Amino acid sequence: MPTRLFGLELKRPSHQLDYPSPVASRKNSSTTAVVELKNPTMEHFKRPNIGLGKKHASHEKRDKQSKERSQSKHKDAAPAPAKAMMKPVKLGMIMESPPILFLGGPQEATGAIISGRLQVSPSAGDVVMNTIVMYLECTTTTARPVEARCRECMSTVTDLYEWNFLSKPKTFKATEGTQELPFSHLIPGHLPALTHGQIGTIDYSLHVRAKSSDGQETELRRELIIQRALRPGNDKNSVRIFPPTDLTLHVTLPSIIHPIGEFPITCRMTGVTNKRNDTQTRWRLRKLTWRIEEKEIMISPACAKHAAKVGGEGKGMQHTHDREIGTDELKVGWKTDFSDGQIDGEFMAAINSAAKPQCEVDAPNGLKISHILVIELVIAEEWAPNKKPDQATPTGAARVLRTQFNLHVTERAGMGISWDDEMPPTYEDVPASPPHYQADHTYLREYSGEDIRGDMEQLTLEH
Repeated sequence: MPTRLFGLELKRPSHQLDYPSPVASRKNSSTTAVVELKNPTMEHFKRPNIGLGKKHASHEKRDKQSKERSQSKHKDAAPAPAKAMMKPVKLGMIMESPPILFLGGPQEATGAIISGRLQVSPSAGDVVMNTIVMYLECTTTTARPVEARCRECMSTVTDLYEWNFLSKPKTFKATEGTQELPFSHLIPGHLPALTHGQIGTIDYSLHVRAKSSDGQETELRRELIIQRALRPGNDKNSVRIFPPTDLTLHVTLPSIIHPIGEFPITCRMTGVTNKRNDTQTRWRLRKLTWRIEEKEIMISPACAKHAAKVGGEGKGMQHTHDREIGTDELKVGWKTDFSDGQIDGEFMAAINSAAKPQCEVDAPNGLKISHILVIELVIAEEWAPNKKPDQATPTGAARVLRTQFNLHVTERAGMGISWDDEMPPTYEDVPASPPHYQADHTYLREYSGEDIRGDMEQLTLEH
C-alpha cells in the first residue's frame, strides 16, 4: 500500500485500546499481569444429567456448536432480502417459574428450578421441523481481551444444558395454530450469578435453534437472570489497635449489605485519655471519612491462535480494576467522654446506586468482585490540667488512623425460602396411617379416676 497519495501521507489507523495507566487515581485504577489459567473455559459448570430424559452431546460437538453460536451472536445484523426474512416458524417462550434466586453461598445453595413453554407457530402453511434444540448458555465476556479484534479471546460460550424437543421430524400444521413444548431444569446452585462488571461480564440465556426439512433455521434467544442472596447472620464485631498509641477502635458491622439501602456502623474508640499526676493528654476526633471500594479481578484467556502472546496455552492476562462506589465525610455526630477515655458514635453508610454496583462474586473462570469498607479518623492531641480539664490546649500533633473491613454485598433474600423447603412431603415421608392397635384389636377399659367424678352426669356415649 503506498504511503503517499496526491502528496498526502497515509497512516494506518491503530486498533489498539488505550487502557488506563497502572498508576492511576484511587477512584478508578487498573493493573494488568500475566497469570496461568486453571479453569478458563468454565467446563466445571457442567453437571451430570439429572434424569429429565435429555442427553448431552459429545464435548467436541458441543464446543463446535458453541463456537458457531458465539460467532453468530456477534455478527452484524445486516438487512437480508425479503425472501430470506421469511422464516418457516415463529418461536416464542413463556416462563412459568419465578425469577431465579440462589439462596446461600455456592457450597450450600441447592439451586433453582426453571420451567416454561416453547411456542412454535407455522408462518405460512404446514411445515416439517427436523430438530428443535434449546441450550442453556453461559457467556463470559472480557472488556480487555488478549487480542482486541479476536472474538474468541473476547467472548466464550459454554453450554450448561441441552433440550432436544423432537426425537424425529414432526409436522406442525397451520390449522392447529401455536403449539407449546414444555421444558424444565434444575439449575445447580454453584453457578456464579449474573454479573456486569467494569472489565468482565457473565450472562446467561436460553438459545433455541429450530431447523426445518428444507434446511432453513430459526433462532430465539432469551436472557436469563440469575441472582444470589446470602442469608443475614449476626453482626460482626471487629477490634483494631493503632500502635504506638493506646487507641483501640471497636466497630460493629452487619453481616451482609445490599446495593440499595443504608446500613448502620457503630464505632467506639477507647484509650483516648492519658492521665498523669497533674496533667493529661488526650486525643480529640476532628473528622471521620468512610468509603466503600469495589475491587474487580478478571483473567482474560487467550485462544489457541494468540496463546503465544501470553507465554503459551493455559495462560491469560489478569486485569484489576478498583473504584469507589460510596463515600462520605463526617465532622459531627459522636460523643466524647474524656473522663472515661472513649468516643462513641454511630452513622449510616450506603452504596451509591448510580455507580451500578455489583454483588460479590468469585467465579472459577477468573472473575472476582469484592468490597471493602475503609474508615479514616483524623485525631488531634490536646493538653489540659487535671483540675481544669475544660481548658485544653492543642499540642499541634495529629494523626490519621486508617483501617478497612470486608463487606459482603448481596441481593435481598426476600422470604429466604428455598425451592426444596416449599415442596410438599413425598410418599415416603408420610407416616403409616392409621396407627397399629395393640394385639390387632380394640378393647374397652374402664376409667376410675377421681378427676372426672364431678362430671359423670354430663358424659354420654353416642352411637
